[in-house]
Amino acid sequence: MTQSETVLAVTDDTFAAEVLGSELPVLVDFTADWCPPCRMIAPVLDEVAREQQGRLKVVTLNVDTNPQTQSAYGVLSMPTLMVFRGGEPVSSLVGARPKRRLLQELDGVI
Repeated sequence: MTQSETVLAVTDDTFAAEVLGSELPVLVDFTADWCPPCRMIAPVLDEVAREQQGRLKVVTLNVDTNPQTQSAYGVLSMPTLMVFRGGEPVSSLVGARPKRRLLQELDGVI
């Protein structure tokens, strides 16, 4: 998976600083290279990250190389999109979806 300019890749080591310590709400994309729906939603997340800049931070976490964070939040299906606010998970969505639907689902939490 390629690193986008708007979507930051986080790891087990950087998760606390980038996500839990963020001033903004953070949308975490729990993803894997072997997951076709993950590849489908990646461009949607890029667009959301650009459009919501300053309101929402979007990061991606590869579960294959960062099992501690995946395990800590009980993520079993990819992609799982989890919104964190103030260091706590406030919303969790499983599966790829179109941008319009994703924004509607995020509306109450960002």
